[in-house]
Amino acid sequence: MDEILQDFPKIDSPGSLPLSGLQSGPSFSRLIAELESPSLRQVIAQRFAMDLENRPTLITVRGRTRDKDGQIHTDTKSKLVTLLLYLNPKWETAGGRLRLLKNGRNLEDYVEEITPLFGTCLIFRVTENCWHGHRPFVGIRRTIQMNYLVDDAALRHHSSRHRFSAKWKAFLQRLPGNNVYQD
Repeated sequence: MDEILQDFPKIDSPGSLPLSGLQSGPSFSRLIAELESPSLRQVIAQRFAMDLENRPTLITVRGRTRDKDGQIHTDTKSKLVTLLLYLNPKWETAGGRLRLLKNGRNLEDYVEEITPLFGTCLIFRVTENCWHGHRPFVGIRRTIQMNYLVDDAALRHHSSRHRFSAKWKAFLQRLPGNNVYQD
C-alpha cells in the first residue's frame, strides 16, 4: 500500500484524468499492468458472460473530488464494464462513499454504499439503470477507473474528451481565487 501510494500520480486538479497524461512510479505502473492483464480480463468476461477479448480499455485516475462531483449518473453506452479501484488508506467521512442506487433520482435510495478504502474494488456491467453517485466530498479521493469499451472509436472519443476536460479543469484551477481544495 505504501509503495503504491508513494508512486500514485501527483494530481492537483479535479476530474478523471487519462492515465496517458500522468507520471507515476513503478509500483503504481505494476498495478496498472495487473489491471490490464489477460487473466483479469478473462475473469471479468466469465463473471459477466461477455466476450471482452478484443475490447479496448480506458483507464482514468482521479486524485481529488469537488463538492459537485459524484452526482447521480449511469456510465455511457459505449462502456461495457466499469472497474473502480479505490486507493485511500482511511476514510472517516460520510461524503464520497459510492452508492449503488435504486433509481436515477434519489441519492438516499440505495442498495449498497461502498467506502472508498484502499483495495476496495467494484466491477459492474454498464446498463441503462446502473445508477450510482456519492454525497459531496472535497479533497483527496484516489480512484482508478478502468472501462472495457465497445470499440476503438469509443476509446478515441473518451480519451479525447478526458484529455480536453483535464486541461480545462487544470486551467480553471490556476485562476486566482479558484482553489477549491483545503488540505
